[in-house]
Amino acid sequence: MMDPDSVPRIGQIVRILKGRDAGGVACIIHIVDSRFVLIADGDKRKVDRSKKKNVNHLELFDFISPEVKNSIEQTGRVTNAKLRHAISTFMNDNNFLMEGE
Repeated sequence: MMDPDSVPRIGQIVRILKGRDAGGVACIIHIVDSRFVLIADGDKRKVDRSKKKNVNHLELFDFISPEVKNSIEQTGRVTNAKLRHAISTFMNDNNFLMEGE
């Protein structure tokens, strides 16, 4: 489960634990406040329709995508393709399987 002192960071890969997208993997693209973040996966959940999630409903992985983080820091936005790439890279590197696949 989530470490209480771990804080969500831009570009971090998360697993969604609650809600319609539960079981899915996404990337944090914006920190709203201490409780909420915006997530997107570039596929079912595009950047322009990012989802506001309570951090308690997310499992934070110890992985931050440098491409996503740098893109957001430099331009204030990230492309759906970059998100898809970051998530697939993370999943391949960790032999991670989506539920239902």
